[in-house]
Amino acid sequence: MARTSRLRANLVLGASVLALSGCIQTGPLDWDLRRGNGDTSEAARQATAAAPTPDANGIISYPDYQLATARRGESVASMAGRLGMSPDALARANALRPTDPLREGEMLLLPDRVSATPQPAVIGGTALPSGGSVDIRSIATTALDEAGPTPVASSPAASKPIAGQPLTHRVARGETAFIIARTYNVSAKALADWNQLGPDMAVREGQTLIIPIATAAAPDPEPVPTPPGAGSPTPEPPSAKKPLPDEKTEAAATKPKATPVSPDLGAEKSAASATKMTMPVSGKIILGYDPKKNQGINIAAPAGSPVKAADAGTVTVLSADTTGKGIVIIRHAGNLLTVYVGVSDMVVKKGDKVKRGQEIGKVAPGDPAFLHFEVRDTTKKSYDPVDYLQ
Repeated sequence: MARTSRLRANLVLGASVLALSGCIQTGPLDWDLRRGNGDTSEAARQATAAAPTPDANGIISYPDYQLATARRGESVASMAGRLGMSPDALARANALRPTDPLREGEMLLLPDRVSATPQPAVIGGTALPSGGSVDIRSIATTALDEAGPTPVASSPAASKPIAGQPLTHRVARGETAFIIARTYNVSAKALADWNQLGPDMAVREGQTLIIPIATAAAPDPEPVPTPPGAGSPTPEPPSAKKPLPDEKTEAAATKPKATPVSPDLGAEKSAASATKMTMPVSGKIILGYDPKKNQGINIAAPAGSPVKAADAGTVTVLSADTTGKGIVIIRHAGNLLTVYVGVSDMVVKKGDKVKRGQEIGKVAPGDPAFLHFEVRDTTKKSYDPVDYLQ
């Protein structure tokens, strides 16, 4: 009897171990944070072809453009030297600086066509033709264009597709790989595979991504079942045959008796709550907000003046435009972003939590010296900063 009990206990223990082992994550990353039959993310995305294969020189060629993959330890300048092109042109085409280091496998858009090895890029077993040219003027923009609207993502329906050639997407401010994948109805994993994104799925403003080619349309949604009783006539309730008795009512504007006096909240509002944001720098506004020409305000201030965070938030971007002006972007509560252009001697780093009024850097030298300040939301819509500073 004791032997039978021990055997039964061992069987139960073994079954428990097998059940627990099935819960351990041993496979690839679950992009939808669900396992097994519960993962419905891929069912809602279009199936895509296999990622393109670069040639021996790391070049992926299409009729209208070419991409190059970075080798270990390369910078923008060293890649340009390897491909025989101008470092400045390659940097401008990708919103980078010639001295910026590149991650191994990172893909850059080429401003001019280069000679590729005889093997063309292959997608889904079909070789694509090469040739043509790229109009760099249509894709090269600065990291922040102070004189015009911020570059926005191209719509999937805006481009005229070429058979076998993937669409391209230039990353706009505030976009993530997951947002872009949803925009084109492809999986984030496919977007990462096609563009050799890092483990953190990070993309940068001005980066050009290729959109995976779909091989099948997403399934139609299941029909919504008709609720019971829908379409049947509603029976007349018994109360409808006899009118209800008259009741005494009061006008909606009549205050109930013994209503306490409402406090004057406007008189009690503090100075801190009266202003949504604080001025990022002390100075005079020399150029106002214009949604088409200047999506922010320019504040004149002596070079070296402290630049302060307009409100509490998290530093999400530290960069510079092609003229060398420092850029800081801070994310705040309520899906708001503040953008500071013309910052030098930055004293914060990406990911830092900053307080309202905390110094983030200095006003960069200029003639005249000024700070460009913007207020946006995560959909890239701009607002007049003066409305938030008054």
